[in-house]
Amino acid sequence: MKITIYSSQPYDRKYFLEANKNFGHQLIFHEARLEPNTVELARGSDAVCAFVNDDIGEITIEALKAIGVPMIAMRCAGYNNVDLRIADKLGIHVVRVPAYSPYAVAEHTVALMLSLNRKIHRAYSRVRDGNFCLQGLTGFDMHGKTVGIIGTGRIGSIVTDILQGFGCNVLAFDTIESEVLKSKGVQYLPLNDLLAQVDIISFHCPLTPETFHLINEESLALMKDGVMIINTSRGAIVDASAAIKGLKSGKIAHLGLDVYEQEGDLFFHDLSDTIIRDDVFERLLTFPNVLVTGHQGFFTEEALVNIANTTLENIACYGDDKPLQNVLHLDQAIAR
Repeated sequence: MKITIYSSQPYDRKYFLEANKNFGHQLIFHEARLEPNTVELARGSDAVCAFVNDDIGEITIEALKAIGVPMIAMRCAGYNNVDLRIADKLGIHVVRVPAYSPYAVAEHTVALMLSLNRKIHRAYSRVRDGNFCLQGLTGFDMHGKTVGIIGTGRIGSIVTDILQGFGCNVLAFDTIESEVLKSKGVQYLPLNDLLAQVDIISFHCPLTPETFHLINEESLALMKDGVMIINTSRGAIVDASAAIKGLKSGKIAHLGLDVYEQEGDLFFHDLSDTIIRDDVFERLLTFPNVLVTGHQGFFTEEALVNIANTTLENIACYGDDKPLQNVLHLDQAIAR
């Protein structure tokens, strides 16, 4: 199978080439994102491999159909950037990697919590400058704090286990309640009730019409003053403009983001020699109590190995005329 891999980075090449020793696909790597004007790069391919910030909307999918590409293989769990309705209409198969390493994202989530709480990022900079003053670095005990977990699938469940190990009281919200977590003492509450009680809130849910801008001025008004908000899920769950207002007012005391709504033109690129023109993003970076990582949560060796192997296996099933694994169906389409 000939596979065109978009938005590829050096680490993609490393792990995909190693995994491909077991498959024998023909891999073509491009740094360019998949979008309407780069579709032509995939002419003659049996599949394209795309990532979280590629544009896989109606125009792109129609263009893929026009050049005879029958499959889109997402090398990630999320698919909110894929128009499944058009793909289904045109008979293009879409597969993904539903579980690469939930531990990777869960552990990164807790790392953000601890770094913000104990101000590790600020302490690191001070010490390198020879400043050993502790003023302004006061944190709090995680033990005894109430944490709200929004989305208790694999990742949210692991975050819950870690936090319970710290002695946190965990509240949860999800459309499907986990009996396993309930047996461990996790209490499920309606969302507004949860927001009013937590000291820390962490998001582990997909981006849907219901979760779009879940953090907004109205939801922030329900929360305690000084809340910590962590988002390692999807950027558009947090309305960044509302978050800035919350930071300025003191409603938000700590904000940790591994994702950002307009990250497509920023993340996974070295922009250190350019002017970033996203004023909202730049404003976020001015706050000392904001910590942003560039969609790094998934980035462990174990996850990268699993992503490459699962993606290539998904495509191999199609090439071998076997039942497709990890295929996305029309009923999973996200309203646009």
